[in-house]
Amino acid sequence: MDLGNIQQLLDSNDYGDRLSGLNFLRDLPIKDSFKMIFPLLKDTNVRVRYAAVSQMDSLGQADLEKSLEILRDILANDPEIDVKAAAADALAGLRLKDAYEDLLRAYEQSSEWLLQFSILAALGELGDPRSFDLLKDALSSPNELYRTAAISSLGELSDPRAIPLLLEFLEDEDWQIRHRLAQALGYFQALETKTALEKLALDPFEQVASEAKHSLQRLLQ
Repeated sequence: MDLGNIQQLLDSNDYGDRLSGLNFLRDLPIKDSFKMIFPLLKDTNVRVRYAAVSQMDSLGQADLEKSLEILRDILANDPEIDVKAAAADALAGLRLKDAYEDLLRAYEQSSEWLLQFSILAALGELGDPRSFDLLKDALSSPNELYRTAAISSLGELSDPRAIPLLLEFLEDEDWQIRHRLAQALGYFQALETKTALEKLALDPFEQVASEAKHSLQRLLQ
């Protein structure tokens, strides 16, 4: 579909057309798509806004400064939690470390589990070492999803201070926690993490054992 037809869909009064137009943006040069997606980021329909914001982790590469500005605004001001969460994901996907304080503020000021979980999950990809303390605290959360997200993000950060914190979950009764641990430990080149992965490779749950073996292979490469 050519640019003109896509623009016609994006300008339609029918939100279904606008959603279709967003899908077609993936086929255009990124600079064109980036300009055309702007109005949809403020669309009156929440599904359209969510779909538009969710594409910003790739399209935002066209102009990182502008992307930082608009995603910050969405994170702070959009009325829908899932759109805010998508903005957090996009900021992390673009590795916009200048947004760390915005993400921290959104986490601390929100009581919505979806947004908090999304931020914890995004911090690893963001890669800002300042997030270590927040992720450390999240390991003690009564919310299992928060603990799981924190384990993953601490692995991605690869801060060696996380190793003893992560190893505390080696005997966790939840196999999904152990599975996420097996992924996270694969980011560390340390004797204690290798030993832990060798133990997880014998886990009775195949998903855990398989992930641990994969992480061990990655460490040997």
